[in-house]
Amino acid sequence: MSGFGDFDFLIGDWTVTNERLRERLVGSDDWETFIAFSRVEKVMQAPDGTFGGNLDQMAVPERGFTGMTLRLYNPGTGLWSIYWSDTKSFRLFPPMVGRFVDGRGVFYGDDVEGGVPVRVRFLWTGGEEPRWEQAMSRDDGGTWEVNWVMRFGR
Repeated sequence: MSGFGDFDFLIGDWTVTNERLRERLVGSDDWETFIAFSRVEKVMQAPDGTFGGNLDQMAVPERGFTGMTLRLYNPGTGLWSIYWSDTKSFRLFPPMVGRFVDGRGVFYGDDVEGGVPVRVRFLWTGGEEPRWEQAMSRDDGGTWEVNWVMRFGR
């Protein structure tokens, strides 16, 4: 089965409720909540009509920044690569790579948090009210700290 449509649930305009730990990987349970606005569109249409990815542009007025996510599907491997950039960092973060199985997307990547290398995991669930979750691990996935959740609503 083709994975080109895995993120079709996300196409369109959204109001996004963000729940984020104020401090990561320090044992904090102090969460903050803020709103963002997202528009997701398909990109890179192939001659056969499939789209090779999607572009998500997000405005976060309460925090004074914008960001974008580019998601690209590789039909040869069946994997998605997810790239993020924003106007706080002005850099392209390392990709998160993974796939959907039974409607649930799991993606992994490496990054640095507070000067320390970390493993990062994204979980995506679709449907009428999609949900994204980010977790980080300092022990290569032995334990995970969920530090950011986004809930999408129309």
